[in-house]
Amino acid sequence: MPISPFSIRGARRSGAALLFATAAVIAMPSLAGAQTTLRIGMTAADIPRTLGQPDQGFEGNRFTGLTMYDALVLWDLSSATKPSVLVPGLATEWKADDADKTKWVFKLRPGVTFHDGSPFNADAVVWNVDKVLNKDAPQFDASQVGVTASRMPTLVKARKIDDLTVELTTKEPDSFLPYNITNLFMASPTKWQALYDKADGADPKAKAAAAWTAFAADASGTGPWKMTKFAPRERLELAKNEAYWDKARVPKTDKMVLLPMPEANARTAALLSGQVDWIEAPAPDALPQIKSRGFVLYQNEQPHVWPWQFSRIEGSPWNDIRVRKAANLCIDREGMKDGLLGGLMVPATGTFEPGHPWRGDVTFNIKYDVKEAQKLMKEAGFGPDKKLKVKTQTSASGSGQMMPLPMNEYIQQALGECYFDVQLDVIEWNTLFTNWRRGAKDPSANGSNATNVTYAAMDPFFALVRFLQSEMAPPVSNNWGFINNPKFDELVKKARSTFDADGRDKALAELHAASVNDAAFLYVAHDVGPRALSPKVKGFVQPKSWFVDFSTVSVTP
Repeated sequence: MPISPFSIRGARRSGAALLFATAAVIAMPSLAGAQTTLRIGMTAADIPRTLGQPDQGFEGNRFTGLTMYDALVLWDLSSATKPSVLVPGLATEWKADDADKTKWVFKLRPGVTFHDGSPFNADAVVWNVDKVLNKDAPQFDASQVGVTASRMPTLVKARKIDDLTVELTTKEPDSFLPYNITNLFMASPTKWQALYDKADGADPKAKAAAAWTAFAADASGTGPWKMTKFAPRERLELAKNEAYWDKARVPKTDKMVLLPMPEANARTAALLSGQVDWIEAPAPDALPQIKSRGFVLYQNEQPHVWPWQFSRIEGSPWNDIRVRKAANLCIDREGMKDGLLGGLMVPATGTFEPGHPWRGDVTFNIKYDVKEAQKLMKEAGFGPDKKLKVKTQTSASGSGQMMPLPMNEYIQQALGECYFDVQLDVIEWNTLFTNWRRGAKDPSANGSNATNVTYAAMDPFFALVRFLQSEMAPPVSNNWGFINNPKFDELVKKARSTFDADGRDKALAELHAASVNDAAFLYVAHDVGPRALSPKVKGFVQPKSWFVDFSTVSVTP
């Protein structure tokens, strides 16, 4: 039967709590500065890393990656109606070698400079590849490897051909490379070297670490925004880059202030009290009040999945496909959408929904069917008097996590009807994200046999490959549960080595269908990226993406 949202502990907040939070925020010092200042309340508990390779998932890329930095290839974020596609960034064109598909040639954009005034060129590209792949490079930083190398696992090296041409080499033919390198942001080698030369340290490694710490406090990229002030866990202030290479994307706002606000009610209170102009993921209960006060609510279906990712190691309760299918059939996603989240989700029946070119021939129909779920669980040996104990690791907030505690408590109760006994292990978001790359076998899993980390589904690697290919098991990438399915591996290889778009789409559709038919995940929801903005904020476009372009936004006095 449908579950009442009011029966979920923590799912609803009282009006008194919201008023208290509002009062607390009003007591904050005013953040208003110049007339054209955009103040944003993020869901992160801390400012994502600022040294070039952000942490905090794709919220990090959104706020401290794509603002201060550029990649060779970027996402088109200009449309609210069309899917985001790849567009030239710091590279104007790229092509795999006809004779050797492991080699790609990228032509670089001329006339680009870093915020410190130094030139962007092929040497800078090689330097930035080496910072995460070449352990012998002076600038190599192990702390940046996990969030970067795992997103481009086939890239081996970069070689300068001339000042505006660079060759990237992969360990095998990989048609996904242009997607992968959207996550490699270009930091200034000149700025870093100056900091290294002044750094204290007993040896080169210590000096390099000190240089990166100093760089994070005074960053230099090529992006449309420049760092002006940084206080960890408190705020990051950015100013528009008047000299940005893409004149159409020079910011229309003078200053942007980013504020960590992990609690939804605190974010909402900050917006309602005028302390910020924009919040990510407003509290669902407050949506009527937000709208009635004249604030503007934006949402758009994102290439995003809110799942449970199952452990498939020896002894995991999820190794039985009947159990995996039962869990998928036991969730009333429409009830979660309308009763818990105020309509701010799309029910998930896979990573891709019908109509998507990568959907494929899905035969496992994910729907709300408690009787069928109970039947499967009984066949697997469970019932009212013998429940299956499972444990899921999750967070209280975080990038793309939506409302993780209420949603997981909803699932906890729902699965109880299907003979599951669910335990939740709630940890801090960035710790959960780090554990994701360590895997189910690592002590950090704390006995969990599922993890609840949302994922982007914008491209083949992020949506499918990093979870389904056996070679992507930790520490390489995000196959947290150590899935080892020869059929998946065969289809990944087929898709990766297919360089024509139609053939690649067909292989990816086969892979996706195979994964859903195997109930590889507990597929729950697609986010719609809700954010609430002051009516003073103009020019914002909410794309079908995890990312947004702040350059188009203006703020009226």
